[in-house]
Formats: sequence, C-alpha cells, structure tokens
Amino acid sequence: MFDKRLMEICPESRKYIVGNIILQWLELALNTVMIITSAQSVSKLYYKEWGMSDLLLPVVVMAATMIIRFFAARGATRMSYLASKTVKQKMREMIYGKLLKLGSKYREQVTTAELVQESVEGVDQLESYFGLYVPQFFYAFIAPITLFFLFGFGGSWATAAVLLVCVPLIPGAIMMVQKIAKKLLSKYWGQYAQLGSTFLENLQGMTTLKTYQADEFKNKQMNEESENFRFVTMKVLTMQLNSIIIMDFFAYGGAALGILMATRAFVKGDLALANCIFMILLSAEFFLPMRRLGSYFHVAMNGMAASDKIFKFLKLDEPAPKTEACTSGDIQLEDVHFAYDESREIIHGISMTIPERAFVGIVGESGCGKSTVASLLMGRNTIGSGTLTIGGKNTADVTEESLMKTLTYISHNSTFFKGTVRENLILAKPNASDTELWTVLDRCSLSAFLKGEKGLDTVLLENAGNLSGGQKQRLALARAIMHDSPVYIFDEATSNIDVESEEIILSEIRKLAKNKTIIMISHRLANVVEADSIYCLESGNIAESGTHAELLKRGGTYAKLWRTQSELENFGREARA
Repeated sequence: MFDKRLMEICPESRKYIVGNIILQWLELALNTVMIITSAQSVSKLYYKEWGMSDLLLPVVVMAATMIIRFFAARGATRMSYLASKTVKQKMREMIYGKLLKLGSKYREQVTTAELVQESVEGVDQLESYFGLYVPQFFYAFIAPITLFFLFGFGGSWATAAVLLVCVPLIPGAIMMVQKIAKKLLSKYWGQYAQLGSTFLENLQGMTTLKTYQADEFKNKQMNEESENFRFVTMKVLTMQLNSIIIMDFFAYGGAALGILMATRAFVKGDLALANCIFMILLSAEFFLPMRRLGSYFHVAMNGMAASDKIFKFLKLDEPAPKTEACTSGDIQLEDVHFAYDESREIIHGISMTIPERAFVGIVGESGCGKSTVASLLMGRNTIGSGTLTIGGKNTADVTEESLMKTLTYISHNSTFFKGTVRENLILAKPNASDTELWTVLDRCSLSAFLKGEKGLDTVLLENAGNLSGGQKQRLALARAIMHDSPVYIFDEATSNIDVESEEIILSEIRKLAKNKTIIMISHRLANVVEADSIYCLESGNIAESGTHAELLKRGGTYAKLWRTQSELENFGREARA
C-alpha cells in the first residue's frame, strides 16, 4: 500500500505529513468535546437537572470548539498542500535532470508526448498520494484506537471492542482489490499515455498525413485506441464502484452495530443516557477515517501507477560522459546507417563530405531521408553504424554543448517562446546589445515592422502565433545569425512562406555561405542551384552527387526532379498569366 521509493526521494515531506496527522487528530478531539458537551446537555435537560439558562456555557464551549476546529481543518489542508508541493517540485526536478543527462537523444528511448504526460499529469497524480492518502493511512489507524479507549472508559468496553474488530474489515476489502487495482490502473495509465502520444504525433504530423493521404488510416487507428481506453476506463470505474459498495457495507454496517449495542446497554440500564448519546453520535467516527482511506486508495493507486512509469524513465541508461570539444572543419559521413525501428532501416550506408565553408545541398523527394541526415548531424539520433566526424572528431565523443555551439539548425517550423522579441533573440547570444539585435533584424527586413510595433519589446504569442509565416521564419533566421556558429543547417527553411520572405532568406544564406559552412536541405531544387555540391537522396541512399550543372548533364534522378519541378512552376506561371 506504500511505494517506498516515493517516500525516499522526498524525506522533507514527512514533517508536513506528520503535521497533517496531528491536526486531523486534533479535529477528532475537538469533535469529541463537542459531542460530549451535547450529550451531557441533552441528558441534563431530559432529566430536568438543568434549565434553559444553563445552556449558555455548553453553547460557548461548542462555539469555541467549532472555531478551533475550523482552523485545524485549514491547517491540515495547508499541510497536505505543502507535502504534495515538495514532492511535485522534487520529482519534476529529477525528470528534468534526467532529461539533461540523456540529452537530445532522449527520443530514442521515450516519446516527447509520454514525457510530457509523465512530468505534468503523472506528477500531478502524486499530489493526492502525498497530500491525502499517506496522512489518511496513519490517521485511519490512530482514530479508531483513540475512540476505543474513549468508548471503553465511557462505560462500554464491549461496544468499543466490537467496533474496533469491525474496523479492519475495511482495509481487508482494500487489500482484496489491491492486486487487481494495481494491474488494472497500470494498464489504464499505459493506455492513457499511448492515446495521448498518438494524438500529439498525429496532430504534429497532420500536414504530412494529408500529403500522403494517410489521415484516414490514422483516424481509424486513433478510434481503435480511444475505444480500448474507454473499455479500460469503464473497468476501472466498475472496480472502484464495487470496492466502494463493499467498504460502505462494512463502514455503515459496523456503525449501525455499535449504535444497536449502545442503545441495548442503555435500555438494560448498563449505560447512562449521556454515554449512550455520545456513543451513538461517535460510532460512525470509528469507520469514517478508514472509509475515507478507501476512497483515497484508488487515487493513490493511480498515482503509484503513474510513478512506475516515471521511475522507469529515471532508470533509463544514460550515455557515457563525453569530453571531446567539437571544432569547425570538414564534416564527414562514412558508411552511415540509421533506423528508427530495427525492422526498417531509413539510411542505408551513405557517405558524404562537406568541406569547411562550403555550400552543400541535400535534395530528394519527401521521405528519402533528408531530414534524418540533419537529425544525425545535430546529434538528436544515434547512428546505427558508420562514423560521423566534424573537424576530424567523432560526434559520438563530443559534448552536446560544444556540438550546439558549432551547429545551428533552422527548420521550416522554428520554435518561439511566449515573450518579447528581445527575449527570444538573446537565447542565441545572452550578452547581445540592442544595437546587435537591430542589426540582424535589419538584415532580415524585420526592423521596419517591429519599429511600428513596440520594437524589441514587441510581445510574441506562444510559437510567434501573432506573426505571419514569412515574418516568423525571418525572425528564426535573425536568431540563427545571432548564434554565429561555424555551421548552419537549413532544413526546408523556405517552405510554405511568401515569395518576398523566401528571397530575403535565400539572400542571407548566400551571404552566410561566404564564410560559413552551409548545409541546405530542400525539396525545391532551385534553392540549391548555386551550391558547391549537391547530394541527391533516394530511398535512404545517395543516388548521385555533384554540382547543379554536372547533375543535369548526367540525366539521372536529379535531372528528372528538376524537369518535373520546372514544368510545374512554368505551368503555375502560365495559369496566373
């Protein structure tokens, strides 16, 4: 019923858990005082030992008790919050630390969607575990023992003993369903994570799915996964409902038994009226803490199921420490193989040389492996076999930090954070002055637009949603220029933008090519005409390589793609004319 790993990672939560238990026990004591006061008052009024004027003191006592109890309840809630806050912060720090140790290759072992769910919703599930379940677990055993002695000294040890014996029936019922619940909730969380992962991947790849007309297939797949999740969810709800019915039977049945025994003792004259009223009103308190524990149990099991996945992530093997520093120089790929899935290889032993300060194009039809090559260059994936070197140093041995300083990657869908233009630009160069920022913005033809807004303090929505596609891509280029790295990788950087923005970006790429290594990945061959060399990929292989003129002269794959694109562009111009 406990996960020792959770308690060990956050020992500072224990003091808040203990505080919660003490405050709950104080609530019980205050509630007992109220009931004793009420029972004695009713008894004295019944036997006409008091008049109405004698009720002032009991009313004051009860009012004071209620006020103190209110603050005790608030304090217990505060303790629950502090206990869960500490563990949530600690767990997320551990996940983030592990993510940093795994580096950008973490996606080879866990999907981003799963990681997001584990670090957000999975960790949130632990809030109820630490804030509610753990304190209630201890209080649920302390409360019945406290009441046992109160009932015993109150005049009926027999009633106290019967009630105390009935209390363990509730955790017994919990233990009965624990194994089933753990297995079922683990399956539930797994299905939930899988559905979320599939949904996010399909949403991110919607354009690709539409292009390849695979959206209908993915729609059916998601419907199947949704149905499986619905089925598991209904099984979980059924299990919870059945266990609640069992716990209610023992809880309220036991309370009813205690009331009957107290009443019987009063009728026989073995129990005073005040004591009888006291026991009748407090009989339910024997079982309510344990009954509440049963309710929290299902929430706790869900949290523990989520924590299993989190601990599984935290135990992933970390790459060996790297000490080599990446330096500028020639980029060499020799017989490189790569597969996302072992059953299907994507890159089939390609070899290419990208000289320092050269302009190299990588082209081919969609799905041929162009972006995968970029991913390997950036160290986001590990090559299956072969070698990849930069400046003579194997990228498998260089630190990720030095690799990121050497390479700058600009994709067709660059990421921006919610904040000002300045905040997004200085990510590339934290100590950049405003003059430097305005210089790169001017190079990318954004300064006039931003001066018409709020300048560098212009606020960007999440992922620059308030900019046009062309403006967003030009801002991405400005940030890349600020980074000032020896190598730039442009991965479809001019796709789906207006002609004016495309010309501005291509013009800046040509300027960068004068003293930087430029790797341009593009499906549009016109963008790489001026490249020093072009590699044409086909189904994960290098079909041919050479300059634009050489490849056209050969009449191979590149020439066919060039003719096809030229015909389409000419047809489009004729149609507009």
